[in-house]
Amino acid sequence: MVRREATAPLLANEDPRDSFDEDERALLAEEQKAKQQKGKRRLCLGLGLAVVLASAAAIATTYYFAHTPSKPEPIPAPKPAPKPRNVIMMISDGFGPASQTYGRSYWQYQNNFTESALTSLDHILVGASRTRSSNSLVTDSAAGATAFSCAMKSYNAAIGVDPLGAPCGTVLEAAKEKDMLTGLVVTSRVTHATPAAFSAHVVHRDMEDLIAQQQIGDYELGRRVDLMLGGGRCFFLPNTTEGSCRTDNRNLIEESQEKHGWKDVLLNRRQFDEKLTNGKILGLPTMGLFHLGHMNFEIDRQPSEEPALHEMAQAALDSLKVHSTKADKGFFLMIEGSRIDMGAHNNDPVAHVHEILEYHRTIALVREFVANNPDTVMISTSDHETGGFTLGLQPDPHTYPDYLWRPEVIERASASTEILTKNLFLFQGKHRRAFVRDEILAKGLGIKDPTEEEIEFLADPEAEPGDILVFLGHAISRRANLGWTTIGHTGVDVNLYADAAEESVSGQQGVKTLRGNHENTDIGKFMTEYLDLDLAPITERLIKSSDKWFERRGDFSNMQNVRSKHEETGH
Repeated sequence: MVRREATAPLLANEDPRDSFDEDERALLAEEQKAKQQKGKRRLCLGLGLAVVLASAAAIATTYYFAHTPSKPEPIPAPKPAPKPRNVIMMISDGFGPASQTYGRSYWQYQNNFTESALTSLDHILVGASRTRSSNSLVTDSAAGATAFSCAMKSYNAAIGVDPLGAPCGTVLEAAKEKDMLTGLVVTSRVTHATPAAFSAHVVHRDMEDLIAQQQIGDYELGRRVDLMLGGGRCFFLPNTTEGSCRTDNRNLIEESQEKHGWKDVLLNRRQFDEKLTNGKILGLPTMGLFHLGHMNFEIDRQPSEEPALHEMAQAALDSLKVHSTKADKGFFLMIEGSRIDMGAHNNDPVAHVHEILEYHRTIALVREFVANNPDTVMISTSDHETGGFTLGLQPDPHTYPDYLWRPEVIERASASTEILTKNLFLFQGKHRRAFVRDEILAKGLGIKDPTEEEIEFLADPEAEPGDILVFLGHAISRRANLGWTTIGHTGVDVNLYADAAEESVSGQQGVKTLRGNHENTDIGKFMTEYLDLDLAPITERLIKSSDKWFERRGDFSNMQNVRSKHEETGH
């Protein structure tokens, strides 16, 4: 190896590698390699030690938790079962917006209230219902009620059937399928269109013989109604009985108790009161048939002979509450102010307003029940408007109109035109003109200024009862400045009302969903959803078995139900 002199300067740009020969480079490389291997051995040793320590920690932790008692996780409390729900469906047949104004104004006048006084209905107005049927812009009561009961549009005259005439399951039937209690309270015949649409299936409303049979339980589903109060006894009596409306000799009152388990059948006010004395309730199932036909108009009703709508409704609510509470089940109850409609068909403002006031009384007690039973929702609406009723009348285009109507004229009347027509038709005395003037006009309608034309028409023994009926209605309506455009129905929207207890979350949510303008079928859908019902299986069962019990559309044309009365007193 060449040695350098110590005094030799090192140039700044000299590469140090130039100072080593090949042997020196090899020796240096071996030293560096040895250092790298030593570092790797230290790294491996450190990693191994870390793994050992980590494993030991994991084993210790597992041992600790495995041998240390832990607190048990709390078991969540079971959610309480949902409370049974109730729906009270109230139907004011033929009751349009003008009729509500009429009832309120008359009530304010009678009681000397100010214009700010509100009726029991005014507090719960939430919207309106559209009323057309599947085949007409103007519905009848059968299609209107079927829209509520089956949540489905159908044709005029359809009772619990679809537009093709096939049976459709109803809210009442589905409620009973769910073991709920069910009830119908009406002032018409119980076989009439509205109650029938919830409890029977026929292709035409005039098939009341069959409706009655199904209502007692004689059809595929068996008895579905637990409580049924109203009129219409004639369709439950054999045709060998005086006053029967049936075309056969079946005694449905006997059959209901012997074959279908009805506990009681009440036929008059006395029996009704006896069942309710000392705070008692009606046993279930109970049927009350308080008149051969429709129950009397409220203004003509004899309290000792027939209960009022609000009395039947109260008995139904009290009874259904007790029985449903014991069974831990809800109930469905339909209440109809049936004869509001019939007063309007007759163009009778007297009968019409007294039916409205009675409906208001019934609404008040139902609202009280709802307030005290938070799982209950009530709905009130009409199937249609009747009469094209107006508060104000100006038929003469040549005179300036009077912007008023006169409640004092209505207040003077003491009877419906229906009962007055009957009395006149039955009169056999010699002094017919005097009877017309004194008994029919002065005493009955409070008309003390009859024209000669009015007396002459009414005194004619050949006058038809239907003509007399409308003539009397128009005679008092003119004097009160009230108008009618038809003796039938109109296609206007009707008011929709709903109520629930303030503390009921589900009830208040339900009321919210009914706000605004709805198809009448929406009301049926709401009841179905609120009660968690399923109508489809009911419909399927009815259709599958229909050959055994159901009379189809073609069969109706061959029927001769000569005692059907819907053409006479309300559609």
